[in-house]
Amino acid sequence: MSNTDSFIDEVTEEVRRDRLFALFRRWGWLAVLVVVGIVAVAAWFEYSRAQDRAASQAFGDALLSALDGPDGPARVAALSAIATDNPEAQILLALLAAAETAPGADEAADVAAGLRTAAEAGDLPRRYRDLAVLKAELLAPSAPAAARLIFDVLAAPGAPYAMLAEEQLALLDLRAGDTEAALARLQVIARNAAATAGLQERAAQLIVAIEAGASLIDTAPATQP
Repeated sequence: MSNTDSFIDEVTEEVRRDRLFALFRRWGWLAVLVVVGIVAVAAWFEYSRAQDRAASQAFGDALLSALDGPDGPARVAALSAIATDNPEAQILLALLAAAETAPGADEAADVAAGLRTAAEAGDLPRRYRDLAVLKAELLAPSAPAAARLIFDVLAAPGAPYAMLAEEQLALLDLRAGDTEAALARLQVIARNAAATAGLQERAAQLIVAIEAGASLIDTAPATQP
């Protein structure tokens, strides 16, 4: 390479370097700002995840402590005392409280009210909402007309607990003296593949009892006014 070519290359390199420095002087602050922004966003996400983990751990610890109570009423009281703004956590607490409560118990009405409130809060999957409403009706039934409307919705085709709702509708028919309607519903349950084996067995036993002339003894808790 000649001296002239070498000189030209050096000048070209120097010009490029000067232009790069000029760009840095003009836009360097923007690059620094972008880097700082990326670091800040990453730090915020990490902080948020840490907060979520801490909140989840605290909720889990409170849940385990509540379920460690000496009896059902104590566990229900402890579960009711856990505060959370998360709709899924709220419905979980309500369902756990319902599992600790017997129909007709002193706290049944309050637990049922908590189930109904939890079912209405937030954008929850239907299976959780329907389960909460179903359990609420089993714990503290509404008046027969209102209960029938509720179970009709729960028994809609494709609903997650349709067969359980159909069973309750059959029991409502029996209490109302409509044996034919109750038998028709029970026969559908007994033949439906969506019904569990236990539910089909209950339906079959009721069908046999009704056809044998047995009368229904109503052991359901008192309906709400």
